[in-house]
Amino acid sequence: MTTTTTTTAGGIQAVKPTVASHIRDYWGRVRGGDLGSLPAVLGLLVLALIFGVARSDTFLSALNFANLFTQGAQVVFIAMGLVFVLLLGEIDLSAGFASGVCGAVMAILLTNEGLPWYVAIPAAMLTGIVIGLVLGLLVAKLGIPSFVVTLAAFLGFQGVLLTMLKGGQNISITDEFVRSLNNDNLSVAWSWGLTIFAIAGYAAIQLNRFRSRNARNLIADPLGIVLLRIGGLAVLLIAATAVLTQERAINPAINSLKGVPIVVPIIAIAMIVWGFVLGRTTYGRHVYAVGGNAEAARRAGIAVDRIRISVFVICSFMASIGGILVVSRASSVDPNTGGSNILLYSVGAAVIGGTSLFGGKGKVINAVIGGAVIAVIDNGMGLMGFSSGQKYIFTGLVLLAAASVDALARRRASASGS
Repeated sequence: MTTTTTTTAGGIQAVKPTVASHIRDYWGRVRGGDLGSLPAVLGLLVLALIFGVARSDTFLSALNFANLFTQGAQVVFIAMGLVFVLLLGEIDLSAGFASGVCGAVMAILLTNEGLPWYVAIPAAMLTGIVIGLVLGLLVAKLGIPSFVVTLAAFLGFQGVLLTMLKGGQNISITDEFVRSLNNDNLSVAWSWGLTIFAIAGYAAIQLNRFRSRNARNLIADPLGIVLLRIGGLAVLLIAATAVLTQERAINPAINSLKGVPIVVPIIAIAMIVWGFVLGRTTYGRHVYAVGGNAEAARRAGIAVDRIRISVFVICSFMASIGGILVVSRASSVDPNTGGSNILLYSVGAAVIGGTSLFGGKGKVINAVIGGAVIAVIDNGMGLMGFSSGQKYIFTGLVLLAAASVDALARRRASASGS
């Protein structure tokens, strides 16, 4: 037997899935083209295994593991914002340099104007919101394709950044709070405390959802699957915390270095908040509806233009946080902040993680998983001595593979009628 039945107070029988039926249904969805983040997760495991074997002394070290989070923070945050834009089948090519402009705003206010961090950081975020609002209005109200609007902004923001930095000036950051965001670590006690809190919180949410759906005689995931999820997350977080709380300083007598990087809970909070927005709110359902079929969404009474504007605002806002973190890590800002390969890596992270370029399919966690893949590729190939050209070629091939998987999965889903 793969299902069980229960009888409600009204005599109606509700079919309850078992672990076996749940696994079989999941496999059926995968075969039907609903792959989600599965290819990215498998790719991440394979890459980690390859680099771990090739450079076990460095890649698998606690120091390198912590560096992966700080190195990839900007890409992950920009990619989380890009998920919203991609869900509508749009694109934002300006997100990289928008993050640089926002980072420069913060740096100028901190260093040149002498303002405190609690003024400079909100100002940088507000700058991101204004940028997104302008881009969204041009796309939604004037009907200019997002590719053209954001390409123009991509070029324009480079000029804005150069102008702000007076043609090439490097502005250093001395504010300790800002520098700590993407450089410092939580204490060992705080690291374990947050890990335990995260596991307990996730377990409470999962078990409460299971209890609530069963109480209302709604179909719920089997208890075995729920416990497996909780156990899997617990093992993952405990293992990661155990590694990150090891001493990883080259000379501990001078400067001890252990604990979870501060940027990790910042990423986790952003992922939880935006994941909730997309998955548990009316706004999130409207985003998916517009991305799936804008005309049908309009006829259903959804304010399509507002949704389009809002996703660009969210994207640029997240880019501003990415800019704050990259300036924090470098303790400075220069004309290249937000440039180089940041945009390409950010788009690649969202797509590699499982967000569709065709719109209507994707989750915030896709950006985090894809960002991890990008960080592992960049870090691992660097440790193995590959040149920048070789890293770009390999990353491009991975992105092409991800886009191909997406296209083939959509074709398979369409053929199967799902």
